[in-house]
Amino acid sequence: MSSRHEEAHAALWPRYGMTVEDGDRTPLDLVALFGREMPVVLEIGFGMGDATAAMAAADPGRGYLGVEVHTPGIGNLLALSRDLGLTNVRVACGDAMQLVHRIAPATLDAVHVFFPDPWPKARHHKRRLIQPGNVTLLRERLRPGGVFHCATDWPEYAVAMAETLDADPGLRRLAAMPHGRPETKFERRGAVAGRPISDLRYERS
Repeated sequence: MSSRHEEAHAALWPRYGMTVEDGDRTPLDLVALFGREMPVVLEIGFGMGDATAAMAAADPGRGYLGVEVHTPGIGNLLALSRDLGLTNVRVACGDAMQLVHRIAPATLDAVHVFFPDPWPKARHHKRRLIQPGNVTLLRERLRPGGVFHCATDWPEYAVAMAETLDADPGLRRLAAMPHGRPETKFERRGAVAGRPISDLRYERS
């Protein structure tokens, strides 16, 4: 991490960060985590956190809980939160699905999965995040009417995502986004490489 990221991590982690321990099933109290009752968005794999910070700044009435394993990204999101004066961002370090198990059903306002690792080789497809079992767990954590939003710049993965999400009986596909979302670092890379961007939005029934 850069010195800026290290300083932000040291100053803000005790208040805004949490470590996800393997096997921990202690229920996560979202009201206690954010210090007040508010709708919560779970973002899995926020990368460098630029898009997360932009969304949180534009949407102060919702809490943004981001989970990531990349420590420079964690440091950057904490630094951005400090610089922008954000109080509605919390950062978790560790395995995303371990964290999901700790969240009570029907409590999340939205789940964001933007540009996850596509694991392009066929033998690695089992490592992809958007799998039926994971989708079931994530959908169950959404409140009725909550939104499951995925994005990828990998066409084959977009097809696989759509097939998996379409097959879930508790999700209904939504039309195109009513407004844009902040661009991520991985999205910019994909665009430079000429790959199309696919956004998939679903609502929990």
